[in-house]
Amino acid sequence: MITGEIKNKVDKIWETFWTGGITNPLTVIEQFTYLLFIKSLDEAETIKEKEAEILGIPFEGIFPEDKQHLRWHRFKQLGSPEEMYRVVSDGVFPFIKNLHGKDNSAYSKYMGDAMFLIPTPNMLAKIVDGIDNLPLNDRDVQGDLYEYLLSKIATAGTNGQFRTPRHIIQMMVELMKPTPEDIIIDPAMGTAGFLVAASEYLRKHHNDMFLVQGLKEHYHNTMFYGNDMDRTMLRIGAMNMMLHGVENPNIDYRDSLSEINKDKEKYTLVLANPPFKGSLDYEAVSNDLLKIAKTKKTELLFLSLFIRILKPGGRAAVIVPDGVLFGSSKAHKTIRKEIIDNHKLEAIISMPSGVFKPYAGVSTAIMIFTKTGAGGTDNVWFYDMKADGFSLDDKRTPIEENDIPDIISRFNNLNAEKDRKRTEQSFLVPVEELRKNDYDLSINKYKEIEYEEVVFEEPKVILEKIEIYEKEILNGITELKDLVKDVVG
Repeated sequence: MITGEIKNKVDKIWETFWTGGITNPLTVIEQFTYLLFIKSLDEAETIKEKEAEILGIPFEGIFPEDKQHLRWHRFKQLGSPEEMYRVVSDGVFPFIKNLHGKDNSAYSKYMGDAMFLIPTPNMLAKIVDGIDNLPLNDRDVQGDLYEYLLSKIATAGTNGQFRTPRHIIQMMVELMKPTPEDIIIDPAMGTAGFLVAASEYLRKHHNDMFLVQGLKEHYHNTMFYGNDMDRTMLRIGAMNMMLHGVENPNIDYRDSLSEINKDKEKYTLVLANPPFKGSLDYEAVSNDLLKIAKTKKTELLFLSLFIRILKPGGRAAVIVPDGVLFGSSKAHKTIRKEIIDNHKLEAIISMPSGVFKPYAGVSTAIMIFTKTGAGGTDNVWFYDMKADGFSLDDKRTPIEENDIPDIISRFNNLNAEKDRKRTEQSFLVPVEELRKNDYDLSINKYKEIEYEEVVFEEPKVILEKIEIYEKEILNGITELKDLVKDVVG
């Protein structure tokens, strides 16, 4: 989470956009993001230059000799706002739009129609000055900045488009442990938070993969896939991935649930928080998905999609609204039965409703399963998450209580969960019991509550105590009256 000081700085920059006449939140975010990206490019180039100098090797960066004046640290020092405006609008912006040349990268695809819309030199100078004071050298802070910017969209939360908190994304990635051979997709990617977190996990835990040419090529070109129907999100996602060191992610403008999406048994890992609130016409949905469960609800259709696009043995960790777990409609039961009977359901992690605040107070859970096509569900692990390290109100301030380390630790050692009682925070439920309960996956269906017996005093004793207290109060009032008489007298 970013600090109040950084939020204040971002708010001031945002205010500069609004007072300058750019009042569409998405436009503000786009322009803001371009400039953040330009600054980050320069900072990344500076680090690489210093490394090359230390190693004594020649360095060829993305800024050629004749384009050095387009770097952030150079143009920010130009004397007049007018000169800076000319360099940025006529030089820097065309440069970043054509950064990947004519290749068909996600970056070049979605930057092609990007437009520089800051109207005046003075406004640009103020914004550049504001952004220059933001700490962008820390990847986590940079990611949180993106999330905070997105939280300022007035429509965030409608149509299920609220953002997944970064620490929840990271927890899900830690649970799934991506490998260098994985092919990872988020079919409703937004700003590519899941893909970025997976790429960072691999850099941290499998850094030696970059020494193997085939794995390095796979990481940059064929590992990461993301779809979205919002071109702004695609642009931000493409820049986000590039800033996190993935050169050519496969990011596409696509309605993942439509007939246009022909993907089948293509991926080994799905990480997603798909839209919850949508309801589609049958005509707009791929027939393949309706065969699994005939429904108009997007959250159920996405589960059908995950099953279709995963390779046998592929895994999924996805966020679903609680209704998916216990909904009584035929479609709800059908999709749960499909996952439990025909594949391997491994875990249901129930999250508190405040996790998505301030965007929404919806109750959600993380569902983890493996596509087998031949069953395999034996014992499903349930965990009742009560705290995620932040208060569950709109402020979401950091607190000490945090179940996430415990969740990761226990999931990695499920054998030790066999003797856990139903009164504890996590436990295993055999598949036969799920079937008997109509495939209900709500944790409350299986959790047992331990009631402690509270022994009260006899009514006679309580009444005697009340009488004593009443006498003391009356005595006190009498003393006060006497004091008042003395003062008045």
